Amino acid sequence: MHVMRRLKSIASGRSSISDPGGDSGTKRAKVDQEIERNVTGNSHSVEKSTTELEQHMASATLETIAGTSDISSISKTEKSGYNQLPKEMNEMKIRDDKANSHDEKNIEAAVVNGNGTETGQIIQTTIGGRNGQPKQTISYMAERVAGTGSFGVVFQAKCLETGEAVAIKKVLQDKRYKNRELQIIRLLDHPNVVQLKHCFSSTTEKDEVYLNLVLEFVPETVYRVSKHYTKMNQHMPLIYVQLYSYQICRSLNYIHSVIGVCHRDIKPQNLLVNPQTHQLKLCDFGSAKMLVPGEPNISYICSRYYRAPELIFGATEYTTAIDMWSVGCVLAELLLGQPLFPGETGVDQLVEIIKVLGTPTREEIKCMNPNYTEFKFPQIKAHPWHKVFHKRMPPEAVDLVSRLLQYSPNLRCTALEACAHPFFDELRDPNARLPNGRPLPPLFNYTPEELVGASPELLQRLIPEHVKK
Repeated sequence: MHVMRRLKSIASGRSSISDPGGDSGTKRAKVDQEIERNVTGNSHSVEKSTTELEQHMASATLETIAGTSDISSISKTEKSGYNQLPKEMNEMKIRDDKANSHDEKNIEAAVVNGNGTETGQIIQTTIGGRNGQPKQTISYMAERVAGTGSFGVVFQAKCLETGEAVAIKKVLQDKRYKNRELQIIRLLDHPNVVQLKHCFSSTTEKDEVYLNLVLEFVPETVYRVSKHYTKMNQHMPLIYVQLYSYQICRSLNYIHSVIGVCHRDIKPQNLLVNPQTHQLKLCDFGSAKMLVPGEPNISYICSRYYRAPELIFGATEYTTAIDMWSVGCVLAELLLGQPLFPGETGVDQLVEIIKVLGTPTREEIKCMNPNYTEFKFPQIKAHPWHKVFHKRMPPEAVDLVSRLLQYSPNLRCTALEACAHPFFDELRDPNARLPNGRPLPPLFNYTPEELVGASPELLQRLIPEHVKK
């Protein structure tokens, strides 16, 4: 077995683990070549069968490794004195973000000629007309393709009546199945989750029915911001790492605790960012699902670099803790400037994890998947976290990564616990500002539903005094 050979080689000292990322520079170089061909990879909106999903994930993985960039030349010395978002960032346009949706029975047909949504085409649809409301015709001009994947296409479009920019996600609709993404996203209403405006169906000349999800347009992604700094041989300024990571956790607390949904595809490409305000919005709910205890789920889910170890071990009764592992991977990537676990295959992914966390104990394997308790792994010691990161990395950052990247899912901190972590204390400072002097985006406007079940101690750490007044 390939994984056993590699692990035995590491255990015997023939393979060095002094660089936890291994030959990640080489791996990232391959990935950047792929990225030029495929802007982004997305997730499947309906689980039809294990076979179909695995076929999808196999193709999506090739696109998903577009979640990386060539950093073989990144400087080992820290140069994070860059305290302002570069001017070029304001010129960037979205290329790899996603969108989302509403219920089939409430969808109006669009007036579309030709093959549906195409660049330069005007799409007309009617909204309203229910509960005594007058019907209203809205026209969109599809300006350009913003992203493609196995799910379909995302267009940047403009509403001709208002001039507002929107993203339209066009997904082929299988009439045999309900669109789970649509069912979920219409429930969502949060400052850190992309907003569904409305949706409509369109039919091509071949009688193919497409679902078109009209979403708010957010111009950037965490992936592209991170890649920008990588190309400049710089680390992302810590204030942005804190802002993005905090808002990821807050969005996940909302979907996990308030809505009861697991996202299952947290990665930098699915995190939209407004480059002026630095407000972050979680997008792409094509893999999201309400996890029901006792009901099995597909384990071949989530983009590889961010896939929790219990999924690699084939667990089918997992929890929202898989999203928190992904958050730990994203946080580590923003701090390092490269993915922490750049596996080239599912097996290689496990090797990369073991190189850093060491061989999981029998108890940890049992927590991930009870069926693997008798599996024998070569004994590899954990690589100390303080050696994974550079010496000047704030200890609070390292501590949060270590609390998220635990083998045992039940030992990972929850999204709300992560929000209260000391790593984010600088954001709670009443004098905190963006590097350009502007105020921070809204961070503490929690609803009562978001705080249900939080202990008084956690609330004390979470909400700053100046907000309570």
